[in-house]
Formats: sequence, C-alpha cells, structure tokens
Amino acid sequence: MAANNIGRNAGCQGFVLDKTGEQELLFSIAAVEREVGLSKDVLRVWERRYGFPSPERDARGERAYPAGQVQRLALIKRLMDRGHRPGRLLQAPVEELRTLAGGGVTGREAPPSGTTPGAIDGLMRLVRGHDARGLGEALQRRLVEEGLQKFVLDTVASMAVQVGEEWSRGELRIHEEHLFTEVVTRVLRQAIAQLPAGQAPVVLLTTLPDEPHGLGLLMVECMLALQGARCISLGTQMPILEIARAAQAHEVDAVALSFSAAFPARLGPQLVRQLRTALEPGVQLWAGGAGAGQLARVEGVRVTGELANVASVIAAAPT
Repeated sequence: MAANNIGRNAGCQGFVLDKTGEQELLFSIAAVEREVGLSKDVLRVWERRYGFPSPERDARGERAYPAGQVQRLALIKRLMDRGHRPGRLLQAPVEELRTLAGGGVTGREAPPSGTTPGAIDGLMRLVRGHDARGLGEALQRRLVEEGLQKFVLDTVASMAVQVGEEWSRGELRIHEEHLFTEVVTRVLRQAIAQLPAGQAPVVLLTTLPDEPHGLGLLMVECMLALQGARCISLGTQMPILEIARAAQAHEVDAVALSFSAAFPARLGPQLVRQLRTALEPGVQLWAGGAGAGQLARVEGVRVTGELANVASVIAAAPT
C-alpha cells in the first residue's frame, strides 16, 4: 500500500517489470517534467530524434516513463547544466554519464587536510542509514568539539564533497542528499543564532535564478558572521531586480552570491553583469562556490575562492 501511495503522489501510472523481474514505477510525462526539469516538448523531440527516452504506454495510450529512465534523464539534465550537449549525452551509456558527472566534482575543493577520514566515514554511514536524528546529534558533538569555523571548513566541507562524489557515482540517492542538506542546515542555523549580533559590513546573501543549492551560501554566512558581519539571507533563486531592491532597502555594503558546480556555466557571466548594473556603484558584489570560477573576468565582481578566504574579503569591505 505504501508503494502505491508514493507512486500516486509522484504521478505514477502503474508498474512495469525491469530486467531483473522486479516491479519498476511508471511516471507520466507531466511527472517527469516536474521531477527532472525538462519540458514535455523536449522529451517528445528527444524520443523522436534520439530514441531516448523510450516510454511505455498506459491503458489510455499515454506515455509512461520507467523510473530508471527518469533517473537517467535527471543525470542528463545535470550534465547539460554544466555545458554538455544533449546529443552526445543521450547516446551515452549510464556508466559514461556517471563518469562525466563525477568529473565535474574535481573542480570542488579537496577535503581539508585536518579532516579525519574515519570520522567523516562515520557521519556518511548515518546519511546512508537514513538516521536523521543520529546525524544531527553527531554533528552537534563535532560542532562543540571543533568550534564553528573548523566545523564548517573541515567537517561540513568534507561531507559536502563526499556527498557530491557519491551522488555522481550513483551510490547516493537524491533523498539521502536532501537528508544531509536539511540536517546540516538545521545545525548551522542553530549555531548562527547563538553568535553575537553582527554590525558591519552588512552583507546580503542569496543565489541567482537557476541556482537552488543553498548549503554553500549558509556556510559562507557562518564564516561572515564569525567575522562580525551583519548577514541578511534571502535564500535561493532570487530574481535579479529583487536582489537589487533588497540591497537598497537594507542599505547593504555587499551582495554575496553562491554558485554550485551544477550552475549553468553559460548563464553566470551575463546574469552577474546584469546584477552589477542594477546595484548601486558603492555596493560590492562577491561570488563564491565551485561554479564561481567562470566569473573571474567579470568587471566589478570579486570571486572569493575558498571559504577560508572570507576573513580577507571582510577586511577589504567597507564598514
């Protein structure tokens, strides 16, 4: 009964037997559009042109996509966002797609040398074991032992890299990645709330449209707050004009943007230039994260690099 409920909530149209004889969920084209972020028109064109996806048909003759194909489409979409062309991706086997996705992780920061691999492995076992309570308690203990700065730079940064690598290799499910993100977010928010109120500079933190990943932004907020900055977080995917309006309303000294490795590389420079134009000349614009390297040549933008560099960025900010 539980499996049927999950299927209906996700737009499931029934089941089909996979190659092992096990039942596999079937998803409607509307559900695939919602889950993956590819339009119905694109899915139909790819089906005609490339032969993939290759949906089943339900009793009414409507397209019904097996869960395995939906997962492959999600991987293809992620690689497209990194700049890969769909024609090649749609012809490639899943193993090659995972290799390509794993290659994108190499641009991330390597795990800090101070991190104990055994400790991180223990935390990752809690993620894989779906133990949200145990993970939260273990992270709280490490936070107390390490202090917030070391906790962010070593423990959280190392886990984020490992989560990304395991997801790219197909070893970690999306719901497990989300569990990690939600538990870490709760721990970091509680830690920030216990810090003294910051004064200056005033920094607005957010991400651009098409950037839904907010954990990196929260890690930056921790580092800024530790340096005495007053942080105003707007969450993720803010429209450019709204960022500019918020910067004016809050009279901020700087706007800090976070870019994950999955952010569409072709969009970054153009959107950041638009934001730079919309902001007051005296407001600094900072960009950080694994996908921020593309912005190094954009005039009026400071790419902060590694999290550990936040202190020097604060030192150069207006007060």
